[in-house]
Amino acid sequence: MASLGIVNIIIILAGAIALIIGFGISGKHFITVTTFTSAGNIGEDGTLSCTFEPDIKLNGIVIQWLKEGVKGLVHEFKEGKDDLSQQHEMFRGRTAVFADQVVVGNASLRLKNVQLTDAGTYTCYIRTSKGKGNANLEYKTGAFSMPEINVDYNASSESLRCEAPRWFPQPTVAWASQVDQGANFSEVSNTSFELNSENVTMKVVSVLYNVTINNTYSCMIENDIAKATGDIKVTGIQRSKGVVSCSC
Repeated sequence: MASLGIVNIIIILAGAIALIIGFGISGKHFITVTTFTSAGNIGEDGTLSCTFEPDIKLNGIVIQWLKEGVKGLVHEFKEGKDDLSQQHEMFRGRTAVFADQVVVGNASLRLKNVQLTDAGTYTCYIRTSKGKGNANLEYKTGAFSMPEINVDYNASSESLRCEAPRWFPQPTVAWASQVDQGANFSEVSNTSFELNSENVTMKVVSVLYNVTINNTYSCMIENDIAKATGDIKVTGIQRSKGVVSCSC
């Protein structure tokens, strides 16, 4: 009976050791990786944001960016430098990581000359001395630009002209007034879209009629990629300013 008891104790201890080892392996296996959904402005440079638990051992950090439906890698960084031997040709010469920020947990990818075809689901995969992990990112692409508002001296009445050089997909345009908050200006405005020379993006022009002095007007342009707002205060001296922000 004593020997049986010893056997049971050994089995229990062995099980406990196995659990401890298993916990240690699984604890090391996973690290936190975080991505942030973002939008790319076609023809310009963009950033696919990704962070992970920092690791001071740079040579042990591996960063891989992959895109759903694409064979090969978008980008790979390992042993302290880029390794583009398996990079897909559509990304050749267009990608870079922030190498000096890798040790502090920045695995974000710089994407040059964003194309419409760059849209899709990306995976940021990380391996360090602490373990490995990954996270997905939805990347949207389109065109968006700052609107500029000026007094339209060519119009028959007191009018404002809001222009933005490039948008895609086709956005909506809405006017607002500080004095007439909540008012619907659709019946006293006219918006047109003109296709640009590359036959993708479009110029947006919106004219608001019957404006009054001592009032601030806003021109808001929005699609599913971004939202931009331009403001103008109509007084004896006209001036305009604008703000553009991503709505993703």
